[in-house]
Amino acid sequence: MQQKTEIRGPNDFQKAFGVSRETLDQLKTYESLLQRWQKTINLVAPSTLTQIWARHFADSAQILALAPPEPKTWVDLGSGAGFPGLVVATLLAQKGHTKVTLVESDSRKAAFLRETARELAVPVDILPLRIEAAATRVSLRRACVVSARALAPMPRLLALAHPFCGPETCCLFLKGREALRELQTAETEWNFESELVPSETDPEGRIVIIKNPKPRV
Repeated sequence: MQQKTEIRGPNDFQKAFGVSRETLDQLKTYESLLQRWQKTINLVAPSTLTQIWARHFADSAQILALAPPEPKTWVDLGSGAGFPGLVVATLLAQKGHTKVTLVESDSRKAAFLRETARELAVPVDILPLRIEAAATRVSLRRACVVSARALAPMPRLLALAHPFCGPETCCLFLKGREALRELQTAETEWNFESELVPSETDPEGRIVIIKNPKPRV
């Protein structure tokens, strides 16, 4: 996002993130599918359905500016309705440099992700497995970027992400007002480098950047 801007819809999103008309059309399709599937599956909080472009699309898209340029692999943990992972994959799709994997164990949400990715023609791998399962670790190698939004408290989140982290991995976690406290708690169990970045879409939100997470022995 180039500057803090109120995102009220597609036009505001395009101005803020400079996406192509094709990408904007894909996100419009995404919005329609989310609205349709939400009637039968609780994908997002109902109160956010009128603010999809700000609360979900822009909230997800803002982390791209914090990621390494043109990462080869990106793993999104607990993808749910695709935030941030499927939004990131959609924005990266035209560049074609990044393999994005969405890990989501809920079969209905995984079905939504598959259908949406197909409709958008966005190449992603969807892994319908629990993050901590041995099969997940076998399927995935260390990633350039690991992301998650509102998945778990920081100590647990680091334990989930650690198997996919290498020396150069950048973890991008979307957190709320308790981000600093969670980091301080995690420091009792983990060694890591961290940075807190204010969210562009939530006054109380923070993006936590983590590198080199290692459990304390």
